Amino acid sequence: MMALFDNYIAFATTVFMGLLAIVNPISAIPVFMELTSNMDKKAKRNIATKSVIIAFCIILVFSVAGKLIFHVFGITLAALRVTGGILVFVIGYEMVRGEKEKSDNPKLGALPVKADQGISVAITPLAMPLLAGPGAITTSMSYSAAKDLTHLAIVIAIYAFICYITYLLFIAGERIVKIIGTNVMMVVTKMMGLILAVIGVQMFALGLRELFNF
Repeated sequence: MMALFDNYIAFATTVFMGLLAIVNPISAIPVFMELTSNMDKKAKRNIATKSVIIAFCIILVFSVAGKLIFHVFGITLAALRVTGGILVFVIGYEMVRGEKEKSDNPKLGALPVKADQGISVAITPLAMPLLAGPGAITTSMSYSAAKDLTHLAIVIAIYAFICYITYLLFIAGERIVKIIGTNVMMVVTKMMGLILAVIGVQMFALGLRELFNF
């Protein structure tokens, strides 16, 4: 019984670190602040709420329907892990290099965002691809597809917890930036990128071993 409990704890820790590194709520704060710069506090809170709920629903669908998606498209978990490992590594590598934000959001802040555009902002880019991008979707599917319902529930619960953390960080964004500064945020992002790159390599290696049975 204790061994099973320890296995769940180890799995939950791995999932938490992986999804936290991919979502990286700290690095999403400046984007949220830029997109909601012309909104009042009530509108900002509304956007933060919608973005995390939409992101959670996206991950929930892909986590629960992962096996069905595999069956329909004839995808194996090993192939997903190889592909997902490469994708996650590239995302982490770009985070370490610090060029991701420039390439992904070239027009960010070019035009003011009004309150009536809130739902659009909450969906893109906040919910997708920042909070529930390809990396998060691939990782959640990979962790939940080959496991039982308990492991699936752990993946969903952990992502819900990360969404809650993200919501709190969005709401307190201005105070956080003033306290820790942009340089510290950059360091945190690079550390998360390094963790993410390592997870990508591990996922890739596991997928290769399953594909070629070695």
